[in-house]
Amino acid sequence: MRVSQYIGCQGFPCADVRHECYIVPDADLNPDKVSVVMISEAAPENPDDYYYAKGDSLFQQTTVQAFNDAGADVSSMQDILNLGVYLTTAVKCGKTGYGIKSGTIEECSNILERELALFPNIKVFMLMGDVAIKAVNYIAKRAGEGRVIPAGSTYKIRGQEYFFRGRRAFPSYLQAGPSFFIEKSKRRMIAEDIKAALNLLA
Repeated sequence: MRVSQYIGCQGFPCADVRHECYIVPDADLNPDKVSVVMISEAAPENPDDYYYAKGDSLFQQTTVQAFNDAGADVSSMQDILNLGVYLTTAVKCGKTGYGIKSGTIEECSNILERELALFPNIKVFMLMGDVAIKAVNYIAKRAGEGRVIPAGSTYKIRGQEYFFRGRRAFPSYLQAGPSFFIEKSKRRMIAEDIKAALNLLA
């Protein structure tokens, strides 16, 4: 199955993102074998930096390193997929600045909701950063459910158990992009969260 054949944006209504950077995952995978969904922020400015781009892309480099930091023996995006981990972004277009407006995150969460529904055997949601956390909270809100992750700084709310539709949800930090190599404390916490998530699959 290729996710891009099942979901997508129709009208591109959001004004604060770069539509020319729009990407939906195109990896060929078996949805039944996906146990973990890792959701990061937004599509990269350069499509060659994306998770499923050919070669050793930026998103691939930092994500592989994050899994290595967590003790997983991986060297490529395919190795991560083989663990049952699917990677995507909460916002499918690129950013125009540092942040993304809440209305855009909410709009794109409709696509993310349809995307998550493609995977029947999810056990863990990895929410890598505030944008991913907000997107999942919007999905829960539309369904009349409570917030999946409470408001507050990630470092304060980490370490507690949260659930989204009966599956564990981990609030963490963004692992995709150059900032991963800059903030060592966040990198350590990302590794701890990935390790905890993978331990749930053991």
